[in-house]
Amino acid sequence: MIVLKLGGSVVTRKDDPETVDTENLDRLAEAIAGHDGRLVVVHGGGSFGHHHASEHGVTTTEGTHDAAAVRAIHGAMKRLNDAVVEALAERDVPAVPVHPFSNAVRPATGELVVSSGPITTMLAEGFVPVLHGDVVAHAGKGATILSGDELVVDLATQLGADRVGLCSAVPGVLDADGEVIDRIERFEDAAEALGGSDATDVTGGMAGKVRELLALEVPAYVFDADGTDAFLAGGSPGTRVG
Repeated sequence: MIVLKLGGSVVTRKDDPETVDTENLDRLAEAIAGHDGRLVVVHGGGSFGHHHASEHGVTTTEGTHDAAAVRAIHGAMKRLNDAVVEALAERDVPAVPVHPFSNAVRPATGELVVSSGPITTMLAEGFVPVLHGDVVAHAGKGATILSGDELVVDLATQLGADRVGLCSAVPGVLDADGEVIDRIERFEDAAEALGGSDATDVTGGMAGKVRELLALEVPAYVFDADGTDAFLAGGSPGTRVG
């Protein structure tokens, strides 16, 4: 079973609010349509969720009790999710939407709790669940942001994924010279290129992605859209993490 993350910078035009990168999305949908195994898709927020989250000052740690802000962020992510699901459906992928705002929560301690039961049943019945970064209710803070990267790691662990892939805007994790690093087994292996060991970006920056993926017990890969076919076919494009 595979968990595949489609980066927000890949499926949207990040400089243009709420604009889908239809060319990239179509390429990725074609690649996914050629895969015949069990698959969970997660996509990032790109110019949809991040735009509204920034406007309302909501982050992974700073919450809001403003219902209008929650509706704005979640509504934007639903619109992007609709576009991703539709692109897959047009290629006969049995894609179905799953919205984390109704399927996940953070207790006061801050750890993520995702209900994986519905997703497990969807997979067993032949569907391809398509989830996304979102806002989630957070005890004591109203609602905070759930990053797609965090969701990928949680789902991969709960569902017993065999492989994890992150399709990003770059062909892998790059070193200081701009070359793809073949493998990262410890954060320290790439700390200099990622901005040092004190990096704390958990909402989409490469340091945050690597930190999340290193927590997995299965192989994970970071690659660009060109590497998606190879990854889904069992290959090892880009950077292996872990």
